Amino acid sequence: MMNRIWAWIVVGGLTIFWFPFGTEASNCQVSAPTSESRTVFTRHLSVGCTEQEREAQVVDAAQLLQAFKEGKGIDLSGVIVRGDLMLDTLPVSQLPTELDGMKELQGREIRVVPGSMMIVDSVARGTIKHRSVQGLLVVKGPVTFSGTRFEQLVDLSRSVFLQPVTLSRAVFLQESYFVQGRFLRDVVAEKTSFGPHTRFHRSVFQGPVTFQQSGFNGMAEFLEVAFEKDVNLSRTSFKLGTGFSGSRFQGLANFSEASFNGQAFFTFTQFGGDADFRQATFRSTADFSNAQFKGRDDFSSASFEQGSQFTSANRSAPAPAPPKGNKEFMQYAAIAILLAFGALLIVYRIRRGKA
Repeated sequence: MMNRIWAWIVVGGLTIFWFPFGTEASNCQVSAPTSESRTVFTRHLSVGCTEQEREAQVVDAAQLLQAFKEGKGIDLSGVIVRGDLMLDTLPVSQLPTELDGMKELQGREIRVVPGSMMIVDSVARGTIKHRSVQGLLVVKGPVTFSGTRFEQLVDLSRSVFLQPVTLSRAVFLQESYFVQGRFLRDVVAEKTSFGPHTRFHRSVFQGPVTFQQSGFNGMAEFLEVAFEKDVNLSRTSFKLGTGFSGSRFQGLANFSEASFNGQAFFTFTQFGGDADFRQATFRSTADFSNAQFKGRDDFSSASFEQGSQFTSANRSAPAPAPPKGNKEFMQYAAIAILLAFGALLIVYRIRRGKA
């Protein structure tokens, strides 16, 4: 009898311990193939997957490259991507008909990503590169890197993006280059963390752009960039040197509450629309020499801790107020002078009364 009781206790105990582990394992859901598998390489892992389970479902960069060669897009979520994705090894193709009217793109060596390029809430451990100096990479589908951590270099220079690009909440731990890129639609990069060096040199943004509340943790280069629509850099932080020199803002340029910890250069920058720098903070050099403000420029409550330069700038409003620290010093100095004058006046009257 006692043996049976002990047997039931052992079985019950094993049952209690077994079910939680089984339940935890079932929390990892892997997307099943769908009818879209013929046109899109898809791999979705649910939030409940452990690191070990993600490692078991790792996606190799060679698989993605092969998908592009087969005319597919990619749609990844919650995965780990291993290896380097070398996009300049794609076969040379024809310029898509959507770009026939752009003469400046004619005669270039063209490589095409035929569909979407979506890597969401994932980890990319290798590099992503397109480094063909003479070539051009055309991405026909939407690009979404939301919530993904890129541990190595991302270089999508000389790329044309036909559909919207979304980088919100992405983390770039190393360099990210988009030199001479052309963005035909919206670019959304809210709360994005950029690494030691970010370059958009000579890029063209044909749609609205937002980098609101993003952080550029290294050098940020926006030299000779064309922004054809509104740009929102409100509450964005620039930790090191920042350059917008020679750039053109055709719509609203919103830098309100932005913080510039390093040198900020806006020399020869053209602001075709309104320029909003309200409550922006410049902790180092702020150089707006030869800048052209064709709309209304607003620097109200902006802080220039080391002064500002507006030499030969064409402005629609008076020069910014002195730095906050200087203003406070002047106020205290004026109060001290008034107090001293009052004290002298009192002493003078007392002495005159005694006389």
